[in-house]
Amino acid sequence: MSYKQPKKIEDLAIVRNFGIMAHIDAGKTTTTERILFYTGKSHKLGEVHDGQAVMDWMEQEQERGITITSAATTSYWKDHKINIIDTPGHVDFTIEVERSLRVLDGAIAVFDGVNGVEPQSETVWRQADRYNVPRIAFINKMDRVGADFSHSVDTVRERLGGNPLIMQLPIGAEDQFQGMVDVLKGKAYIWDGEDLGQEYKEIDVPETLKTEASVARETAIERICEFDDELIEKYLEGEEPDIDSLKKVLRKAVLDLRVCPVFCGSAFKNKGVQPLLDAVLDYLPSPLDRPDVVGKDPKKEDKEIICKTDFEEASAALAFKVARDKFSGTLTFIRVYSGVIKVGEALLNPRTQKKERISKIFKMHSNTREEITEVKAGDIAAIVGLKDTGTGDTLCASRRPVVLERIKFPDPVISVAIEAKSSADQKKLEEGLEALLREDPSCKLSTDPETGQTLLSGMGELHLDILVDRLLKEHKASANVGKPQVSYRESLQANAKGEAKFERLVGAINEWARVSIELMPLDKGAGIVFVDGFSTTAKLNSEWMTAIESGSVDAVGTGPLAGYPMMDLKITLKNLDFDPLTTSEGVCRIAASQAVRSALKSADVKLYEPVFKVEATSPEESVGSIVGDINARKGKILKMEHKGDKQVVHATVPLASLFGYATDIRSLSQGRATFAMEFDDYQALPKKSQDELLSKFGR
Repeated sequence: MSYKQPKKIEDLAIVRNFGIMAHIDAGKTTTTERILFYTGKSHKLGEVHDGQAVMDWMEQEQERGITITSAATTSYWKDHKINIIDTPGHVDFTIEVERSLRVLDGAIAVFDGVNGVEPQSETVWRQADRYNVPRIAFINKMDRVGADFSHSVDTVRERLGGNPLIMQLPIGAEDQFQGMVDVLKGKAYIWDGEDLGQEYKEIDVPETLKTEASVARETAIERICEFDDELIEKYLEGEEPDIDSLKKVLRKAVLDLRVCPVFCGSAFKNKGVQPLLDAVLDYLPSPLDRPDVVGKDPKKEDKEIICKTDFEEASAALAFKVARDKFSGTLTFIRVYSGVIKVGEALLNPRTQKKERISKIFKMHSNTREEITEVKAGDIAAIVGLKDTGTGDTLCASRRPVVLERIKFPDPVISVAIEAKSSADQKKLEEGLEALLREDPSCKLSTDPETGQTLLSGMGELHLDILVDRLLKEHKASANVGKPQVSYRESLQANAKGEAKFERLVGAINEWARVSIELMPLDKGAGIVFVDGFSTTAKLNSEWMTAIESGSVDAVGTGPLAGYPMMDLKITLKNLDFDPLTTSEGVCRIAASQAVRSALKSADVKLYEPVFKVEATSPEESVGSIVGDINARKGKILKMEHKGDKQVVHATVPLASLFGYATDIRSLSQGRATFAMEFDDYQALPKKSQDELLSKFGR
């Protein structure tokens, strides 16, 4: 179907921008593939296990059978336009979920019908909470051995606090799963043909489920009525509201994040996807249902600018993803919040203060595209031709400069040393690394202060593996790659003061600046904070202050113990002397950097290591071995629980002890145990471990 551009703002009522999010292997991509098939976007069913999924188009995704990068597509269902983003489930690629949820209006949270809520399910749920994203739940894989709908719903309530509301009941389970009961409608949907699930029958509720369905319906109606004073009054008077009224009230409760409707099915067996699509239209928001986005004036940070969802407004869009394209060079994915963006116009990037010309606009379908001439408020598209725009940047009309809230990126926790095999390969390596950094803000480049080696850092072993693989295959870089190593952090334990004077002769002019600073430790998660504690308003302009802040913050990027970045501290400018007529910003910057380093030399600093939460699921007979192994890795057992016929071990383990764990846990359980892990926190290294680590640096 060709792209339908909304002609008036009211048309956005039939647009849905939503993502599909879940733990790895819960069936996100399979669910998306079915949606594309049933909406007519695809003409065959793509399977993840065959490497044929439309949305998993990268070579690395097809090889591993996992989603690595979020993929966008546009399709249609019952006269509604739906923009879908399929996100990764592996914790190493959580940044893809983060930047997708930043721009989406709603989400489908997919859960494994056997395991219910899993570790990464919690992570993506919290991300959706952070961006106030309304969502519905889909209990998938009801055909699998051990599938338990009630247990899965309970985990949503207990582990996520998600206030689930059952809207469907499964008919059968495991190999007897046939369909589901629509609780409100009081009808059943059955799939029993060989037509790839395109057709299903609506029948009366089976006798065996009538009592359970009746109770579920009464519960659903009562809970929905509680969200509306008028409905609850009628309900208490004995009048049952009609289904349309119930859906309207439930929709508002979903938009207000007060409830999460729960549906079920088996995407792989082609059951339950069409009713799920109907639920997207019924309960997930259109762009008109979401609050207007509030940005900041780039020149006055305390001044708010409201970006209304209106075609007549000055344009404002957020670049949420940058991707390499073999045909067009660079694709920048944007969500437009205000106005209309057209081919040929120039938009301002407030971060760089440069204008970017739009050469082409595409509606994307995974890695294929459809060229269009404009994109309007409430829509998602990809732009070709942007040179200096990165993830999180705002693009806006010059007549109304605005900065939208940037996307927050987690710090990497693991690194590899990487170097060109020869001087002839150096340029290609640098170009490849630059392209990866632009596409993926969760990876970082740094230089080892001891060896001078270039370090590529990422969110985990798999993330680094993918980055290196792409560097060698996509960017044709010839490089030597070292073994993964942990990215530690250094943390201040007590206040420290420092002062430095820097001067230089430029021609006949003596430039100088003397800076005094104080460092103070902050609570975990506070980050690096710079404060002007010296009243310099009268004689220091913003450029000098920016230079001092930049020099100070850069200096704490290399700690005094082993050169690892400092974390969670406040830098306060206490005093400043300089000649305002001759001193340049560069001199202020260097003086501030030296003052910070002076403070760090005598400061009380400790090393901190990244610790991961590990959830290992194992047969009973292997639990002892797995617990013993976790203890041997200096891990801490948090709790153990039964899940069906298996035991689940919850623990925290230092990342340094987890290299190769996937192989080891298979050996301990004859290949029957599985595990998931995600970053938890930085914790202080014991003194003995710190001394051992520092001895490697000759400290």
